[in-house]
Amino acid sequence: MKTMKAYLDTAETPAGPVAFAVNEAGALVRATFEEAEDHPDIEEDLKADGYEVSRDPERTARLGKEISEYSAGERREFTVPVAAAGTPWQQKVWDALARIPFGETRSYAEVAEMVGRPGAARAVGGANGCNRVPLVVPCHRVISADGSLGGFSGGLHLKQRLLEHERRFSSRAQRAATDH
Repeated sequence: MKTMKAYLDTAETPAGPVAFAVNEAGALVRATFEEAEDHPDIEEDLKADGYEVSRDPERTARLGKEISEYSAGERREFTVPVAAAGTPWQQKVWDALARIPFGETRSYAEVAEMVGRPGAARAVGGANGCNRVPLVVPCHRVISADGSLGGFSGGLHLKQRLLEHERRFSSRAQRAATDH
């Protein structure tokens, strides 16, 4: 059996440092905010899933650059492929999350409708909670129907920082478009 390899790195985000790992093909397999309330040890987590973990800045450079661009307000969506393991339902929800535009939010119920399962808002919340690649799969853009933040595995303080960052850069882009 071939050993799976993961390459670990960190990058700064508006929600503090994020540790991330990509596989040999450069696809993102895991990310975690280092300031998260229940911050897992990403290296131990990867090893428990059967990965041999090392560091190789060349392999992680593409995602590191995209995270830096996002943090500077220059990137609205990530292009690095994602190879996070999940059930078919979770994958379907995560695909929907990736379609929520930068600077916008959707309710859990709206995401349930996006995946063709109206009434499955709680199940969407469950899939969100299992997202092992936050930021790139933007689960922070999902809020409660009443407009409150709802949950976030890293803590609501991190979710708030990410949403404020995106609103700030979205409003700048809108002002620039109307000024021309």
